[in-house]
Amino acid sequence: LVFLTYVNPIFIYGTEKFMEKCRQTGIDGVIVPDLPYEEKNELLACCKAYGVDLISLIAPTSDDRIQMIAREAMGYIYVVSSLGVTGVRSNITTDIGAIVSRIREVTDTPVAVGFGIATPEQAEKMAALSDGAIVGSAIVKLVEQYGTAAAGPVQEYVAGMAAAVARA
Repeated sequence: LVFLTYVNPIFIYGTEKFMEKCRQTGIDGVIVPDLPYEEKNELLACCKAYGVDLISLIAPTSDDRIQMIAREAMGYIYVVSSLGVTGVRSNITTDIGAIVSRIREVTDTPVAVGFGIATPEQAEKMAALSDGAIVGSAIVKLVEQYGTAAAGPVQEYVAGMAAAVARA
């Protein structure tokens, strides 16, 4: 289980208290999208002390930073598939294969692709180029649509996406 949050709530709650709660509740890692690579040490020691991976993000614009970020990655590497804000995308045009190849030159840390993945076809394609696909907004939309009755639709959707990744 990986928790996605911004850095300010961690600081306000208390970094050590937050990481301790992560460990207690079975959270394996945290994704902090507004924490620049150069400032990761603000959380890294505390993450390590509590056994929580600080998941690295690599964006399509990371170019000369890809290998630098990948060398020090923990848990897995989250490759951002597209520029812009999160949400469902009809088409992903980033050369994910090239990014993953550059990552593989310096680490064997697993790589998963996310940001706009919503269909089984997209998930299968991204998983074929990497080690997996990350889906967020599409699940949030199902929960929004079905409210308290969302468990069944979410389970069905996730099962379909998992099958697509397994085919890759």
